[in-house]
Amino acid sequence: MALGTGYSQQNCNLARALEVVGERWTMLVLRDCFYGVRRFSDLLAHLDISRAVLTDRLGALVDAGVLARVADGGHPEYELTEAGKALWPSIYALSQWGEQYVSPGSYPGRVFSHAECGTQLDRFGRCPDCGTIPGPEDLVVAPGPGEAVHPRSDAVAVALREPRRMLTPLRSRSEA
Repeated sequence: MALGTGYSQQNCNLARALEVVGERWTMLVLRDCFYGVRRFSDLLAHLDISRAVLTDRLGALVDAGVLARVADGGHPEYELTEAGKALWPSIYALSQWGEQYVSPGSYPGRVFSHAECGTQLDRFGRCPDCGTIPGPEDLVVAPGPGEAVHPRSDAVAVALREPRRMLTPLRSRSEA
């Protein structure tokens, strides 16, 4: 018997959320969108994902209202909607969980700081200095001590070698 692809028999909000973000690669696509990646070609190069799978994931996220496809000349871009930005705490929490339970003792590849005060977030996404839980627009992502373990040369990896404000587009709209 083939494995089903949906959770239609589940009367559960988590199941409905997984219908949108539970496919393989989806959370990594979203992570990169938080880093400011907006172009298909940059997502393709940074994720090492097949063109067909990326096309499918982006289409599903647009259809679900998580991303908006914005036409910009010959280069359509994908931007997080408010619904997409609301996924940040889940992405951060999964990343922290992976660091603690899947790769214990490893060094984080990325660290996140509150832009207002420069303090690194704790594992719950809180700024220990201010006591706030800043949204993604108020965060800076920087290379962590584990970043050099798997150096890459694609445009996203190169941009992430320097601290950058989350949600800031990787490329300006005028770049080809």
